Amino acid sequence: MTGDETRDEVRLTNLDQPLFDGADATKRDLVDYLDAVHDRILPALRGRALSVMRVRPGQAPFMQKNLPKYAPSWIRTVTIWAEASHRQVSYALCDDRRTLLWFANQRAVEYHPALLVGDHFTHLVLDLDPPEGGDFSLVVRAAGLIREALTQAGLSGAVKTSGAKGLHVFVPVVAGISMEDLAAATRAVAARAERLDPALATTAFIREDRQGKVFLDSTRAGGATVVAAYSPRIRPGTPVSFPVGWDELDRVTPRDFTIRTAPGLLGDGDPWAAGLPSPQSLPPDLIEEGHTIPVARVQAMHEGKRRAARARRGE
Repeated sequence: MTGDETRDEVRLTNLDQPLFDGADATKRDLVDYLDAVHDRILPALRGRALSVMRVRPGQAPFMQKNLPKYAPSWIRTVTIWAEASHRQVSYALCDDRRTLLWFANQRAVEYHPALLVGDHFTHLVLDLDPPEGGDFSLVVRAAGLIREALTQAGLSGAVKTSGAKGLHVFVPVVAGISMEDLAAATRAVAARAERLDPALATTAFIREDRQGKVFLDSTRAGGATVVAAYSPRIRPGTPVSFPVGWDELDRVTPRDFTIRTAPGLLGDGDPWAAGLPSPQSLPPDLIEEGHTIPVARVQAMHEGKRRAARARRGE
């Protein structure tokens, strides 16, 4: 093999190079995987500002938001003001197979779309992370708490592995919900789930305050991104974020789903599209409760400053 070929008018190069240390995969494996699932992953990317994690030979992985100037002119873009860096960012819109193949050739392994399409925030998302050294079964139990809290609020969602050690719960929401109300409702769901079993789960944003519990991260709202269903991850063995039925969670592990195994498990199906419920309205009491809960990042920042001040005083 020469390591080069062309698909959909995209020239693919150096395909036989290792993908990254510990990947157990080549660049060709990445391209072949993304091509095999392009009709499943593209609906999760289409119309959304895209950030990608790329990995070049001999370099650490890096997040790319701005589409490079050398990118083909046929890639659609959307320009968004980035408050943190005080600049306009030109994001790619990965709307078709050709764009996806171009990104694969750039060694873009991870695909992190925005939760926003146009001016519509499309999902309420909870990110569940196990404690350091904690077994995946703990995250599965915590996901059950999220599901119960959603059910009690009259809502339903779908679940997928994060591709790392945790789980993501997605709740599609109707158009017209403000960023502030969506973020508030997300905080309220996490808080209600925590109250169901405070020995298992926590909403504590500061890591040392979690005391070996599963972290229910409610900060994936607004301008945040979440790795797409079917996206590979830069982890040993190149796992992928994979949809799992609620009743199957206790029979799988994140290691079951890799760029080598996922296409065979999918067959011709799209369990993510099939598992997502229709968009839902958020109950007013959920939003109201959430607005009484401090924003985790802001609360953590103030607490960090207080702790630093106490440390300086020797308390």
